[in-house]
Amino acid sequence: MTYATLIPVILGNLRGWEWLIIFLVVLLLFGGKKIPELMRGLGKGIHSFKQGIQEAKDEIERPVEPKSPKATSENDEPKGKDRD
Repeated sequence: MTYATLIPVILGNLRGWEWLIIFLVVLLLFGGKKIPELMRGLGKGIHSFKQGIQEAKDEIERPVEPKSPKATSENDEPKGKDRD
């Protein structure tokens, strides 16, 4: 089961009163002025995560560039004991 199908199952069981209690607890813990900062940070984090996933997909789908063959000449041959 993927997270995309699991989240609606978990959040779908919450009714109106449960959401109200969760909202009040968050409001009491963080205060009214901190919540916009938290949501802004969460939004930036999600945006950064999605951008990273897209960059990874682009990197995977990019075709492999062939390496240019190294130019060899007669002078590049290795010299052994018997060659001078």
